[in-house]
Amino acid sequence: MDCHLRLGTADTLTLKGAILVYQGGRDGFATWHEAEGREASAPVLGPAQPLTTGFLRALAQGLGTRIRPEILPETVLMRTPEALMWWTPASRRVMYFRETDEMLGAVSGAVFPQPALVFRVSGRDLHIRAVATNARPFATASLSVAPYFNVQENGLVCQGSMRSPEGPFVEAIQGWEDAFFGSEFTHLWGGGRMCRHKGGVAALWKAAAGKRSFPVAQLTDARQTLQAFAEWEG
Repeated sequence: MDCHLRLGTADTLTLKGAILVYQGGRDGFATWHEAEGREASAPVLGPAQPLTTGFLRALAQGLGTRIRPEILPETVLMRTPEALMWWTPASRRVMYFRETDEMLGAVSGAVFPQPALVFRVSGRDLHIRAVATNARPFATASLSVAPYFNVQENGLVCQGSMRSPEGPFVEAIQGWEDAFFGSEFTHLWGGGRMCRHKGGVAALWKAAAGKRSFPVAQLTDARQTLQAFAEWEG
């Protein structure tokens, strides 16, 4: 079987070694073996060498997991090589709905109050949670479901035609927010209880149009803390 891998580089790659992982019950360890291949034969792995933190750091950088230095604004809550999470205080923003929507078409383009929000970008996925209190949340803070069209109960955003920026970078924060609110909110996505309003999400936003503050009493518990949201891999 042939295997083809595209790495985005024209450089010639050569086998340098292999990491062998040993596992027995709950214990395990790993060793590094340099490749001692010859031109006329398959590579042969050399004797085991202990792994060092310096070697692992260099390996991680070579695999592209190094984070370039960035100055973090106070809104950033978490930063890893794969993900970025930040919060926004309560605000007022223009929102767009389908003009054909019987309930919300008439208020499309109006200004709506927004609850405090937590945004989490991992790869190309965007997740959003709401926060009932208008303050920078701590690790143990309880989060609420973000009551928006195009958002699942678990916070995943259906990006559709959103003009999303590239990657989880600090300079892309404003781009992600603008892409979310600049897109058209079109449909409920998935099941679950998105808010406490008796008329549902559409009635919630119709009632909020033009108001000064968001009715946080209408938020429903996401059964998730900020720490769990940061660690979540769903």
